[in-house]
Amino acid sequence: MLKKLLITVAAVGFLSTSASAQTGGNGLLGSSSSPNDVPYNKQTCQIPQATLGQFQGALNTVVQENNGGIFTPNMMWGAAVDRYGTLCLVIKSQIAKGGTLPVDPWPGSRDIAIAKANTANGFSNNQLALSTANLYAPTQPGGSLYGLNNSNPFNPTFNAQGTGLGFVPGGVITFGGGVALYPQKGGEVIGGWGVSGDTSCADHAIAYRVRALLHLNNTPVAGQDNIVYCPEGSTTCNTGFMQPHCTTSDITP
Repeated sequence: MLKKLLITVAAVGFLSTSASAQTGGNGLLGSSSSPNDVPYNKQTCQIPQATLGQFQGALNTVVQENNGGIFTPNMMWGAAVDRYGTLCLVIKSQIAKGGTLPVDPWPGSRDIAIAKANTANGFSNNQLALSTANLYAPTQPGGSLYGLNNSNPFNPTFNAQGTGLGFVPGGVITFGGGVALYPQKGGEVIGGWGVSGDTSCADHAIAYRVRALLHLNNTPVAGQDNIVYCPEGSTTCNTGFMQPHCTTSDITP
């Protein structure tokens, strides 16, 4: 009898603990009573809607340019986060090859685009702009930022299409395709923009050109976060802020 009673008490305690865990911590399973959990609840994007509304048209324009890569026009996912990492926008390019084939960017690139936006925003400020392409070399073994990729993991809760807006998915990607957003010269970062769907070199070109088209490229130093390719024939690329070439069609925007 005593044994049954102890088992019952333990089960009740486990269920109580599980319910408590589910009501806090990520903002999707319920509200937490802890004020420290506020960042995990749904937030309002701090980038003006008028600005966000321009990204789709700019992306559709840029994917038709010579960006290098595999696909023509490039098929991309694009994402924007605000300065707090809140996911504000997730879109796909809409320009089809020959006007007939569907625009079908890789499904896995959605998460990557979000993580690129988060990375560029998270590691840029009003003195130094760093694109995700700039972070390739220092995050390689032997590089000064080796291990950075493990610092802000992407929340898999937001893998599904249509999820994540208003939340902070996180994620770190250290190859081309993410840039921070600077609306005013000498101003502060308001967020990050990331694209994915082709080679990382083409992704960088597209992200960089979309930002310029929207006049959100007022980095502390002009061209500061543009891609820098490792020297041809180099066997190592873990110093400075360089990235290897992807194909022979790579460009520097």
